[in-house]
Amino acid sequence: MAAFVCGFSLIHSFITALVNSLIVVVISPRYCHMVSFVWCFGYLVFFRTTHYFGLPKVPAHSNAVQLLLTLKMVGLAFEIHDTAENKKRSPSEQDKTKELVAKYQNINPSFVDMMLYAYCYIGLLTGPYFKYRTYYDMLHQKQSSNIPTVESTINRLKSLPLFGISYMVLSHYMTVEYAATDEFYEHSFLYRLFYMVPMFVILRMRLYSAWVLSECVCMTAGLGAYPVASSPRCGQGPKDLQALEDVEKLDPSSVEYDFETIHNIDANGCEFTPTVREGMRFWNMTVQYWLATYIYRRVPVKALRTFLTMSVSAFWHGIYPGYYLSFLTVPPILLAEGVMADGFRKDATPRGQKIFDWVSWIFKMRAFEYMCMGFLLLSLEDTVRYWRSIYFIGHLIIVMFLVIGVSKKRKSNSQKGKEKES
Repeated sequence: MAAFVCGFSLIHSFITALVNSLIVVVISPRYCHMVSFVWCFGYLVFFRTTHYFGLPKVPAHSNAVQLLLTLKMVGLAFEIHDTAENKKRSPSEQDKTKELVAKYQNINPSFVDMMLYAYCYIGLLTGPYFKYRTYYDMLHQKQSSNIPTVESTINRLKSLPLFGISYMVLSHYMTVEYAATDEFYEHSFLYRLFYMVPMFVILRMRLYSAWVLSECVCMTAGLGAYPVASSPRCGQGPKDLQALEDVEKLDPSSVEYDFETIHNIDANGCEFTPTVREGMRFWNMTVQYWLATYIYRRVPVKALRTFLTMSVSAFWHGIYPGYYLSFLTVPPILLAEGVMADGFRKDATPRGQKIFDWVSWIFKMRAFEYMCMGFLLLSLEDTVRYWRSIYFIGHLIIVMFLVIGVSKKRKSNSQKGKEKES
């Protein structure tokens, strides 16, 4: 399938997977994950600049294959590393948890297994990201006949018509290309300001549609199906390993399964949660899991975690300046949200908290729309030109919220201090 989609440019993903598999085999598990990260993300630089070396510029679908394969190969190396770390703490008869981890989480793939995992047709172009262990469990699933693949797929497809029709209608009348023309900037300030609203709707509907369909592909294959009793988590798989073992003793026909492990998009969560931080958790969830597990939690300096995670995310998406301008706007937004919540929501009445959440939701959607334009316009010139035409209103609001939030928090702390003294 990859050869049919990519043609000659398949060579890039093949080299990435081949060398990464050799890294995992040859280099000590203690360091292989770091070498894998440097190799895979380093190759992304060359992959995206091939035209500077006289090679053909890679097509968009080959880029999609390369992106997902990069996550899988680096994730595989981290799984190998974590398995080796688990084995250092050899399980004893009294340590049931370590035995369960060895049984249900550790991996030991061969070189061929790694290459087959790299080019598994599921999620090859659109995701979702899934661990090698999830892939292994699918291949060795003994109760596949009891997994409700058809019912789960039909249920997941129910939201697709809304997403698909909304995308086709809106994208027919409005395009992001128009926002890069001189004619666009002849319109009024309000027109330019609110143009980002339908742009973000179009982006959401397009990605919602693609991710729902990709989840359905996983469901039809049985990928990511685990017993509900084991509390599967997106990207991670079963959390309750003891329950997973207990299920094996039950009548197979009585076991209930879900596909939460490959659940990649929660439209309700994206649309209706009140903050940017919460909304991000429901967007491209398996990639969020990858970033949280292999980047955010591994950064030793806590103050740098969000910045470095957003930087890796921006670099993974591409080398266009618009990506960096958008993703690196996230940390100050999260900081502003935090200080505003501490200053106004923390000590508010239940009614006051509801009002705060509604106002926060309004600004959350505007923040996503504002950042969306950098993600769509891509170039530094077009992104800055658009943001300048609306007076960098998104950044101004961030600064305003930071000042107001910090001031309110200091005032509240001062009042509490006086109350204690009295």
